[in-house]
Formats: sequence, structure tokens, C-alpha cells
Amino acid sequence: MIEIIPAIDIIDGKCVRLSQGDFASGTIYNSSPVETAKKIEAAGIRRLHIVDLDGARQGKMVNVATLVEIARQTSLQIDYGGGIKTEADVLAALNAGAQMINIGSIAMQQPERVLQWANSFGADKIFIGADVMDYKVAINGWQQLTDCNIFHFIECFYRAGLKHFFCTDIKKDGMLQGPSVQLYKDIIQAFPSISLVASGGVSGIKDIEELEKSGCSGAIIGKAWYECLIDLSTLKK
Repeated sequence: MIEIIPAIDIIDGKCVRLSQGDFASGTIYNSSPVETAKKIEAAGIRRLHIVDLDGARQGKMVNVATLVEIARQTSLQIDYGGGIKTEADVLAALNAGAQMINIGSIAMQQPERVLQWANSFGADKIFIGADVMDYKVAINGWQQLTDCNIFHFIECFYRAGLKHFFCTDIKKDGMLQGPSVQLYKDIIQAFPSISLVASGGVSGIKDIEELEKSGCSGAIIGKAWYECLIDLSTLKK
């Protein structure tokens, strides 16, 4: 069964959602990430995806205190990312209550460093993320499109024993126009043994059902539940 993973993106200590990664398009949905996390847990959800957008912009973890409070006040299984650059950062986030670290641009820019983190902390602690446009990986807040395709990117880590990945189609993110099901089917066909979480575009229950049929192990949802297009309590089923 596909796992539902609500997302909390944090800017200035508040829950926000962006459209296609544009910081100028940010909408504040709740001033308290901790209270939002409590609502998620109360709905029967078990996992949470946290992105420290301040940290991503500044190149260092900014909202780790919020992570500490969410971990202290809920039993959610948290993956956390944004501004993680060093092994000390990984350790700090894990000690703050994260079960996994979600890694984006640095996995593309410095894969050897990420593989070392996997060696130090365990492959199951590393959640590799790829933001793509037309199957090409983008980095640095989606501002730079590389020549590396998603299959080559995953293969580097897959061969090293990492199996936890999530993928966001930039064109779909925050647009509520449905996810890139074919993209995920193609990735799973190439790497059938990975655990792939879809991200971006989910607008309703039918989208989640389609992602489950495609073979995705999970779906990250954001704007759809913030804007009540999806009722979290319904997802308990």
C-alpha cells in the first residue's frame, strides 16, 4: 500500500507552499509547523517530509529547533532536509529527531560526500531527492538545469546500495494538475527494487491511486491538503 507523506515547507518559521519552486509565489498556510504536524498525526498519518527552505537558501540548517519540537511533540517518522552540507549537519538533524535526511542538490554536486554519509549513518538514513524537468536533474533551488538525466543520477547511488529516493517534476510541483505518473513508471521500470516516492502535482485521491498503481511506495502531498482538496482523515484508509 502506498504511504502518504504530507510535506511541511518552512520559511521564517511558518508553513508555506511554493509553486514550481518560486519563492516569490510562497503562500503561508499556517504560522505553526508544530501544530500542523500534530494535526497530521491526529489524522492517522505516520510520516512527515520537512524542508527547511530558509536553510536551503542560506546553505545551513535554520529551522532545526522546529524539528526538535515536532519530534518531541509527535511520534511522526520524519525526513528532514534543507541546508545540510556536512556530516556534522546530518548528525545534528538525526539527533534533533529526524529518522531520515532528505538530500537534494548536494547529491548531484558531491555524490561521494553523500555516499560517505550513507556509510557513516546507514543507507536507510539517506533519502535521495531529484528535481527534474524533462527527465533532466535540476539543482540549486531548481535554478540550474544540468545535463544529467534522472536514470544516470539514480544509478550512481543505486549501485552503492541506496534504495530510498523521491522525485519531483518541477513543472508539476504546486500546480495541482496531477503527478507525472509516466515519469515514475519509467524510473521504477529501470530500477524495480528501489523505494520511490512521488512528489509534485497531487490534487486528489485519484492521483494517489494512480501513483500506487504505478509502483510508487509513497506520495508526498502539500498544497492539495492545505487547500482541502484532500482530507487527511480520508487517507487513513
